[in-house]
Formats: sequence, C-alpha cells, structure tokens
Amino acid sequence: MATVMVVDDSPTLRAMIVEIMKEQRYEVIEAEDGLEAQEKIKAQCPDLIILDVVMPRMNGYELCRWVKGEPASQNVPVIMCTTKSEDFDIHWGKKQGVDAYITKPFDPAQLIATVKKLLP
Repeated sequence: MATVMVVDDSPTLRAMIVEIMKEQRYEVIEAEDGLEAQEKIKAQCPDLIILDVVMPRMNGYELCRWVKGEPASQNVPVIMCTTKSEDFDIHWGKKQGVDAYITKPFDPAQLIATVKKLLP
C-alpha cells in the first residue's frame, strides 16, 4: 500500500485531503508545515507528497526544492495543491520540481486521478 504525505497548515483542508486519500486506501502521513514534513520525510519517506504553498516556517516551494534535492526523496512525486493560481505561480512550482499543480478549490476526483497517475 502506498503512503501519501499531506502537508497543509489548514487543519480543515488537511483533514479533507487525508480523508480522500484514506478512502482510496492510501496510508497517510500528515504535516502542518514544511519543517515538520522535512523531519517526517527523513524518518519515513512517502511514495507521494501533496503540499500547499503558503505555510509558516517553510513554504511549499522550499519543501519541494528540498525533496527533489535529497537522494532519498528526489524521485517522490510532488503535487502542489494551493490557492496560488497565477501562471507565474504554476511556472515557479514546476521550476522547483513539482510533478502536478492543482488549484484550490479542487475537485476531489481530479486530485484522486492525479495521485493515481503519479503512483505506479
């Protein structure tokens, strides 16, 4: 069973994404910001990461850049799930190594399809 990490500083949104992932029978690891996610990734590398951009302490762009720069996690797919929907935001996310970009509010079916596409 694949493990999905959900990183979002909004407890409500994080809980919603976690529930969607659990309904799809994924194991889920939660983190409320980039630094907490970084520590958890060092302890147990997930198979896929869904993360927000705007978070305290370490934002999603910084976390994605770190994930893609670490040998143990560089091949882990990253889905950016954020309200930042300008072309520049999407471009910048892709430059950091994001594999997919979904804007909030999102359709759960779109998120599920994207996760299934990225997980082997």
